Amino acid sequence: MVYTPENIKGNEKLSILNGAASIVTNSFVTGFLPLFAIGVLGATNQQIGLLSSLPSLMSMIAMIPGAIWINKLETKKKFTGLTILCARFFLLLMLFIPFISFVNQAWILVILIALMNLPNAIATLSWQSFIGDLIPDQRRGAFFSERSRILTFVGMIVTICTGVILNNFDKTNAFPYQILFLLGFLFGVIEVYFLMKHFEIKREIEKAKVKYSFKNTIKKVINHKPYFWFLLCAVLFNFGWQMAWPLFTIYQINDAHASAIWISLFTVVNQISQMLSYKWWGRYADKHGNSAMLFIAGIGMATAPFLTILSTNLIYLTIINLYSGIFVAGTVMLLFNQLLHVSPEKYRTSFLATYNIVLGAVGFIAPQIGVFLLEIFTISIAMSISSVIRLVGGISFLLIVIYVERTINKKPLKQFPMQG
Repeated sequence: MVYTPENIKGNEKLSILNGAASIVTNSFVTGFLPLFAIGVLGATNQQIGLLSSLPSLMSMIAMIPGAIWINKLETKKKFTGLTILCARFFLLLMLFIPFISFVNQAWILVILIALMNLPNAIATLSWQSFIGDLIPDQRRGAFFSERSRILTFVGMIVTICTGVILNNFDKTNAFPYQILFLLGFLFGVIEVYFLMKHFEIKREIEKAKVKYSFKNTIKKVINHKPYFWFLLCAVLFNFGWQMAWPLFTIYQINDAHASAIWISLFTVVNQISQMLSYKWWGRYADKHGNSAMLFIAGIGMATAPFLTILSTNLIYLTIINLYSGIFVAGTVMLLFNQLLHVSPEKYRTSFLATYNIVLGAVGFIAPQIGVFLLEIFTISIAMSISSVIRLVGGISFLLIVIYVERTINKKPLKQFPMQG
């Protein structure tokens, strides 16, 4: 039994509704968590760095057991929904942090964020495998670009409204953040509701294929050259990308003294440019391939840290966020599309798990190195190093187009962009 066009169309609509609920929760929590950590809980630079890096460590830990469980599933929908719900439950626990006075509250937040990302990482892997089964390869470029545009618009509206509301409260007041955590949990329940309405065909599991062996998977990864070279490029680029995540937060809040309304404005203009550019990235990725367009996105991403540190003027930083959103859109969408493209359907869950494990390690180490460079040098030097590594990572995607895809597929250069 295969998915009919009606099944696919229905699942696409539900995926957008499911994603909209998810983006609302993420907009409430992720966007304003640094303000809560610094303004309300008094978090240090080290703790801000851990808020960026520990989720990646938890993701790395969760991937192997997650892959084992998912490989054994005849249907992935229920498992995905349960893990999402488990992750959202931690938002309720965060609501009580301001009431705890006998220990450092910022460390409690760091621990809860880390623990939340165990089920969240498994849910992400399960959802990636789940949606990869539901949406055929030829539909992914158009669908995910459209889905991303819609979700970005939803996130933009939620973010600007939240920023305006938070701006009416003192930055040390915990109450508005507690309301956000509660609303985040409720929208998480809505997210699971729409997920469970997807149409999924039960698949037959061959017992011989259920076992997950990390060693065997690594052999398959190395032998499957399109995936292997993509993974190497992704590691390099993500290292430069993620080492600057806490640096942006620290620079905007501590150096530029941005308030909640400015933080929301940075996010919103970034989302506006993402929303307007998703369709362009999708169209040209279909024409020239994901790897070729990742080179362009990578070059754009490389300029963002360097341009940011040129001024602490809040209007200037708003313009830079508007500019960088164009390349964030391409990076996020193209990395995911290329990951699905180079992961063999037969071993998709295992390959996705390996990708998330490796990127989890990068996501844990890179922000810590970014904060370390900040402590021993300056914010300008740390951000400039991030720009250089991003640039090299972007160029590596071009080398994939020029050399790897050409030699592996043994096709003329003008043809292999269609290979992604």
